[in-house]
Amino acid sequence: MIALGCDHAGYPLKEALKGYLDSIGRTYTDFGTYSEESVDYPIYAAKAAHAVADGTCECGILCCGTGIGISIAANKVKGIRAAVCSDAYSTEMTRLHNNANILCMGARVISEEKAIELAQIFLNTPALNEERHQRRVKMLEDIENGKL
Repeated sequence: MIALGCDHAGYPLKEALKGYLDSIGRTYTDFGTYSEESVDYPIYAAKAAHAVADGTCECGILCCGTGIGISIAANKVKGIRAAVCSDAYSTEMTRLHNNANILCMGARVISEEKAIELAQIFLNTPALNEERHQRRVKMLEDIENGKL
């Protein structure tokens, strides 16, 4: 299950992503927003991020105008590693090296086609099990827990 969320600026991109996920048979929960009426992105980032953090959803995809605000909000939730990506290489590396569990994208930055490409990469790239990457992800958890 994939957690989806967006603000008003990211709404069209989220809807395009839903169409893509439907076409490949991937299940998702849409945490909103549900229109282009102006809303506050932290509300929807928090809903989706909590679902990823508590295991209800395996990962998430969030959209706002730039991807930045919604990623900052998502990263406030313990256990979340949200990354803003707008190119294929960064998207692949954030999964391989950082084991990111939420992909954030900007609807005013990338096209719907690019967003679908990046979602495909994000959803199909596993984290590397190499010790150095696991060690670094553990360090991120240590920062979150005040141990580093």
